[in-house]
Amino acid sequence: MNQLNLTINYESYKSFSELSEEDKALCVKAEEALNSSYSPYSGFKVGTAIALAGGAVVLGSNQENVAYPSGLCAERVALFAIGSGHPGAVIERMAITAYTGNFKIEKPVTSCGACLQVMAEFERRQGKEIQVLFYCMDGEVIKVKSIQSLLPFGFIEDRLSG
Repeated sequence: MNQLNLTINYESYKSFSELSEEDKALCVKAEEALNSSYSPYSGFKVGTAIALAGGAVVLGSNQENVAYPSGLCAERVALFAIGSGHPGAVIERMAITAYTGNFKIEKPVTSCGACLQVMAEFERRQGKEIQVLFYCMDGEVIKVKSIQSLLPFGFIEDRLSG
């Protein structure tokens, strides 16, 4: 038996003001995406902004359904929009934020496992790392340079693609 350790490197910022102008602009776009959230059941809005190579930005927001499993997270809404509307586009960066009127969000909200798996597939498919900003509007920001660092043991099965 071998016992191995896994270390995840990320950057932590105390506030939005510490970010680069490029990262700030993407976070503001993620906030804009909150406006299209359909979240009448949870009251928890999530917005995602994805910067593509070439400068385009694609937005996504969570879309709930009375049959909870039928809804979709903001990250997958935006990623699938890229897959269908911008096939072959290279994703450079993502910003994800959340808002609820029910309580104050004090820490960045991170992606669920299903979203991480989809994010990992996009990163693997394009052969280039995707930087992710988990943005808390009134507080900390977490920045990772790659989806691989968030999901090091993501599902990969090369034989399925043949």
